[in-house]
Amino acid sequence: MNGADALIETLVANEVTACFANPGTSEMQFVSALDRQPAMRPVLCLFEGVATGAADGYGRMADKPACTLLHLGPGYGNGLANLHNARRAFTPIVNVIGDHATYHRQYDAPLNSDIPTIVGPNSIWVKSADTPDSVASIAAEAVSASYGPPGGPVSLILPADAAWLPTSSKPVIADVPVRAAPAGDAVETAAKAIRAAAKPVLLLGGQATSAAALVQASRLAAAGVRVLTDTFIARQPRGAGVFQPGRMQYFGEAALADLQGVDLMVYVGTVIPVAFFAYPDRPSVLVPEGCATLTLSTRQEDSVAGLAALADALGAPASGSVQPLKVADAAPTGPLTPQSAGVSIARHLPEGAIICDDAVTSGGGVAVPCGTAQPHDVLALTGGAIGIGGPLAIGAAVAKPDSKVVSLNGDGSAMYTVQSLWTMAREKLDVTVVVFANHSYRILNIEMGRTGSGNPGPSASKLLDLGDPKIDWVSVAKGLGVSAVRCETAEDFDAAFARAMAEPGPKFIEAAI
Repeated sequence: MNGADALIETLVANEVTACFANPGTSEMQFVSALDRQPAMRPVLCLFEGVATGAADGYGRMADKPACTLLHLGPGYGNGLANLHNARRAFTPIVNVIGDHATYHRQYDAPLNSDIPTIVGPNSIWVKSADTPDSVASIAAEAVSASYGPPGGPVSLILPADAAWLPTSSKPVIADVPVRAAPAGDAVETAAKAIRAAAKPVLLLGGQATSAAALVQASRLAAAGVRVLTDTFIARQPRGAGVFQPGRMQYFGEAALADLQGVDLMVYVGTVIPVAFFAYPDRPSVLVPEGCATLTLSTRQEDSVAGLAALADALGAPASGSVQPLKVADAAPTGPLTPQSAGVSIARHLPEGAIICDDAVTSGGGVAVPCGTAQPHDVLALTGGAIGIGGPLAIGAAVAKPDSKVVSLNGDGSAMYTVQSLWTMAREKLDVTVVVFANHSYRILNIEMGRTGSGNPGPSASKLLDLGDPKIDWVSVAKGLGVSAVRCETAEDFDAAFARAMAEPGPKFIEAAI
């Protein structure tokens, strides 16, 4: 056994059994060790941003970490955007980052870099295993740290000599932390404040949007308390039989208009809401003037227990209302729009499906009809770094191989990690990719006016337009091994999506909107 064996054996002993990888020379000992531990599933990703986003999707659905295998500092750097999203989703991920041999670092070889500094901002824990005998214990420490709470990406740096040198160390079992219940006075304070408030609101985030938490939140809604979630949620159940809270509006002025008159905001598993961007002469904090705020449970605490205790304290009903099952009987007709596509997705989405939403301006058209579709999970873009729709879907499909996975993407977003299609084909994942092709960074056209930058002229338009040349999505998908169709009408999309839901394996639909 060498250090690489010790690392993989420890990961597997702690139920880390999926590795999304883009290795290089310094990681070859780890790659070789995979053949000696078949319980670890290696998944090759052609770009590190796919690997890190896939680990995010896996962790959100499996409720345990996957690992990534990245090649030194530049490899980590290529995966950073989706680790930013994972950090905002509080997803447990163990990043294994190869490094030069410890004695070789001093020579500043071309790929040498300050890995601890590079990984620090998007890691909740960083450590280098510089000797083979330390690898197992440090790996267990990494797994434990990834759980938080509330969890997040960690970075284990593995020098090449620590991987290849022998060791007699055994796998080490990690201590998995348990969330503490909110303090009793927090529940009592929140209950008292809600009774005294004229228009209270609960704002949910993180663990407070889990299935168990939404059951308790529905009780509070039945007791007359309005319930909202953060704008972007890592994972949230949706559809028939599920309580559906409102959602904090994306644009700040819309959020404040929606919250007009609210005199108490109670945070559950989240913090004070702020605008996604700053705009001239508009507020950053999305709390109405004069509104009191307090915290029922922090991100580190058990929000399910907190909501249950608060519902009991307020004498809330034993259960609240849930969404009915309501989908369109007939296929939509006419030109294809995000709204008509949403109707078709809701019509054919099977129970237990997973939607990975990176559709940007087209996403709302799908969300509304899917609110009463068969029960499913939604994974959202938590950190704003587009290009996560395909990678999330890979991880979700590996974590839940019996579930249909639907990846919704804007065309600009999809190009960031188009290599995802190759991995879906190679692994034969049951993923249907929908790209809404409007050949524009439409969200930036909207934001340009909102920031007071004026209307785009000829030069500015070149940075917002994707139509010259138009991307041939069907050819791109087929070239990467995924069967593909282009749909221009609502009828065509309905038929294509129905086929995709009825057949196994990866499918691609270009929705020409």
